[in-house]
Amino acid sequence: MAKGTAARGGLARPVTPSADLAAITGTAALPRSEVVSKMWEYIKKNNLQNPANKREILADDKLRKIFGKDSVSMFEMNKHLSNHLS
Repeated sequence: MAKGTAARGGLARPVTPSADLAAITGTAALPRSEVVSKMWEYIKKNNLQNPANKREILADDKLRKIFGKDSVSMFEMNKHLSNHLS
């Protein structure tokens, strides 16, 4: 690797969202960390955390297409996102 160039692997490697995920993140290729940040922005903006258990995300119509169910834990979310990134 040349001096001064950063590795673009893992979380920094740009990934392309599926059409369902792009409805939340936009269509541009983004690093995985940025996809997760945009998901949290959307979740918080739309008040989709369970008030009794903030670790649980309650899916609206857009999130249901990504998660495939009505709610997921914040830890499960990343597993579901992987299915929508290429």
